[in-house]
Amino acid sequence: MLNILVLGGTDEARRLAAALVGRPGTRVVSSLAGRVRDPKLPVGEVREGGFGGPDGLASWLVEHRVDVVVDATHPFAARMTASAAEASTRAGLPLLILRRPGWREGPGDDWRWVPSLAAAAELLPSLGERVFLTTGRRSLPVFAGLDGLWFLARSVDPPEPPMPRRVEVLLSRGPFTVEGELALMREHRVEVLVTKDSGGGMTTAKLAAARELGLPVVVVRRPAAPDGVPAVETVEAALSWLDSTTGPAAAGADDHAG
Repeated sequence: MLNILVLGGTDEARRLAAALVGRPGTRVVSSLAGRVRDPKLPVGEVREGGFGGPDGLASWLVEHRVDVVVDATHPFAARMTASAAEASTRAGLPLLILRRPGWREGPGDDWRWVPSLAAAAELLPSLGERVFLTTGRRSLPVFAGLDGLWFLARSVDPPEPPMPRRVEVLLSRGPFTVEGELALMREHRVEVLVTKDSGGGMTTAKLAAARELGLPVVVVRRPAAPDGVPAVETVEAALSWLDSTTGPAAAGADDHAG
């Protein structure tokens, strides 16, 4: 039996689990951090909650006789990725990082790349007063001191304080449409958009809307992946890597579409 742990929470993780569940001689466990109150669950076996850092994850890998780990967490889940790299090394297991491609600036875009949320907060006062903040509920404390700005903060779950003094919270989950994003930005007279370079298609509509409205977009760069860890950008590539790394036990179904 080949035991695969998928560190998930993303669409790619769910599609990978769907492609692996049911393969002969394969057991797949998807792990979710538990930070979203009502997460979209993958098919197959699921565990929720943290591991207790690299030590806890390494112990869990050994205890559950895991053979290979796929880190398909969010591109900004840097702490989890670092823990996965350290724990896999301690347990002597192969690790693959599955990360969807980042976004690319195109004609008509006015993007300002920054290395961190703090750098985004520092730049904002020079770009506009009304800010559409789409960087997640845990990011609001970084912007709490910008009393001269007004924020529309969108997240899946309610954010926790501290928050900006002038903020309207919008609870919503993608995918979103360009028409909907245009209407939202016009209604709230948004002057600048702030986002992380999450990649994927579920939330790209806001970028198209900002382009159409001629708005500047502050884009936070992704954290760097650990050195020496193989990485792929698609579920299909992850499946090919698993087949080549683990051998015939991981193969079985001819359809890798997920």
